[in-house]
Parts: sequence; structure tokens; C-alpha cells
Amino acid sequence: MKAVAGGLLVFAALVYIFARWQESTGAAWAGYVRAAAEAGMVGALADWFAVTALFRRPLGLPIPHTAIIPTRKDVIGRSLGDFVGTNFLSEQVVRDKLRRAEISRRLGAWLDDEEHAERVTSELATAVRGAVQVLRDDDVQAVLEQAVVRKVLAQPFGPPLGRILGQVFADGSHHKLVDLVCDRAYDWVRDNHETVLRVVSQRAPSWSPKFFDAMVADKIYAEVLSFAWAVKTDPEHPMRKAVDRFLVEFADDLQHDPRTMAKAEQIQQQVLEHPEVQNLVASAWGTAKKMLLDAAEDPSSELRLRVRDGLRSLGRRLVEEPDLQAKVDGWLEGATVYVVSNYRTELTTLITDTVERWDAQETSRKIELQVGRDLQFIRINGTVVGSLAGLAIYSISQLFF
Repeated sequence: MKAVAGGLLVFAALVYIFARWQESTGAAWAGYVRAAAEAGMVGALADWFAVTALFRRPLGLPIPHTAIIPTRKDVIGRSLGDFVGTNFLSEQVVRDKLRRAEISRRLGAWLDDEEHAERVTSELATAVRGAVQVLRDDDVQAVLEQAVVRKVLAQPFGPPLGRILGQVFADGSHHKLVDLVCDRAYDWVRDNHETVLRVVSQRAPSWSPKFFDAMVADKIYAEVLSFAWAVKTDPEHPMRKAVDRFLVEFADDLQHDPRTMAKAEQIQQQVLEHPEVQNLVASAWGTAKKMLLDAAEDPSSELRLRVRDGLRSLGRRLVEEPDLQAKVDGWLEGATVYVVSNYRTELTTLITDTVERWDAQETSRKIELQVGRDLQFIRINGTVVGSLAGLAIYSISQLFF
């Protein structure tokens, strides 16, 4: 294109020389041609200067306000960054663009497709596999101990347990448990007659007659069995009342009695620091890790099927439920506006910093390669328009002067 534009300038110069020669011979038409060619050369030279001044110094001369891009590259970059920040990253522009984009509806339609949902599920499975394999078992166990076990140790469970038990006992929800204990106690006494007799015989004095020990044991067994039956069948039995009072007092002590609370914390500490509890934490992570890896590897696993179905269900809801669409769009809009409002400078700095790192001459060359073809048309148009303007001016001057 440079050759075309330059060739047109040379052509105008040749026409000018030819017209000037014809004009000296007295040809009337030669003046019109000479004026058109002369103005065309002026226009071509002026536009050549203008276009060249953008990228370099014309003829290498230190003319002011030339080589604009190489010398003002950083200023142009900052201006471009400010322009983008003001006109593309303004809150109103971002909100309007997001509302017209209908992102949630389009996302829903995309996720509702089985192939797309499977693709997202596969990518999620890959991410899960990578994350799980990168994590060291010792580190995860340490985190679990700090985040779970130590967190539990830091919170005394006596008062909360006391409040829960107090509510249970106040509602009478424990009566079924007491009934079960009473039933099992009666059944044990009824089915262990020989055991009761043996215990009584072992406790009897050595000088006591055997038949007398048997009579005493039978009597004691009958009384114990009768007592157990009474406790089992009578909801208002004093023994049941005593158990209720004990449980209520125990729940209150867990909340207010320092000795009971301290004892509960001691038991809590002993339980959580037991080696079996530590082994449970380690085995829990090992089991969870294996389950995650197996489920992520198997495309037909229950986990992947549920994730895929969940994604498709979410997609259908996003398409069919305007309220959900509005909610999701609102979240996206709010998050994007927050980022744009608070980090606009950082985003536009990406443009300015990138431009500042470019080499001035290389930048000028790249820009010229991108837009230079259109700029050469400016030179061509300048030649043509200059020629027409020169012809018009010469014609008017011949008519009126």
C-alpha cells in the first residue's frame, strides 16, 4: 500500500511535468491538468507527512510533534487505560451489559444439556482428584485435629449437655428409656434365680445350715423379684420418682455445679485424647479420601451421577424459574460491580503496565502493521481529493478572474 500511495504521488508529479510542458506550448487545457496535478502532489505530500509522523520522524528530521507513537507510548497507554476504565468498566455500563446478557438463563440452558452437564461433572471430578492427591495425609490429619478435635476440647460440653438433658427430662421423653431399663432388670432377676441363690450362699456364714441358706435365698429372691415387678408395672413407683429426681439433679449439676462440670471436662479430655480417637480421625480421612477418589474415577459412580443430575436440575430451574434467574443475575451483577468499583484501577493498570513494558520502536512497528494499510488510503485519498480541489479552484479562478 505504501508503494501504491507513493506511485500515485510519482504519477501526479509526472502529470504535472507533462502539463507544464504542454502549457508552455499554449495548450489551453494544460492549465487545468497542471493545477490538478500540482494540488494532488501537495495533498499527497501533506498526508504522507501526517501518516509518517505517527510512527517515525519524516526523513529523520527532528521536527516537533512527530514520531508520536514511539515518543508518547506511555502517555497513550495511560490514556487508553483511563478510556477503558471510564467507558467500559463503569458501574452503569457493567450493569446494563450484564442485564442484557441474561447470563443465568443462558447458563441454565447450557447446563440442562446432558453432554454439557457431564462435561462439567468430569472437570469437577478432575479437580477433586487433583486436590485430594496433592494433600498430604499428615497435614490433613493435623488440620482435622486442630479444626475438629481441639475445637471440641476448647468448648466444655457439660453445660450444653445439661441443658439438653434438662429439656429431655422436663418433657418426659426419658420415660421410655426408664421403662426399658425396668423391663430388662425384671427379666434379669426372673431368669437368674440360680445366680441369686449362689450369691446368697457365698455370703452366708460357714456355720449356717445349707437348708437355712436356701430358705433365705429364696425369700430374698422373691422380694427382689416382687420389687422389680412393682417398679416395672407401677409408673408412680417411688423408685421411678427417685430416678427422675436423680436425673433432673444431674442435669442441673452439669450446668451449675463446679465439681460436676470439672469432672465432665476431665472425662471429655480423656476421651478426645485417647489414642483410639486419634486413630479414628486418621482412618476417617483415609476412608473419605478413598471414597472420593473412587467416586471421581468412576463415571457411573453414585456421586458423579448425583452431581450431574443436580447440575441439570439447576439448569432447568434457571431456565424455568424467573425468580431464581433474577436472584442469580443479582448475585453476578453485585459481585461484578463490586470488583469493577473497587479494582478498576488495578484492571486498567494491566493495560498501562503492559504498554510501558513494550519497546517503543517495536510498538510503533506493530501498530503500523495493524492499521498502516488503512492509513495509506489516507495518502491515496489526499492525492485524489487534492487534485479535485486544485482543479476546482483553478476552474473558478478562470471563470471569475
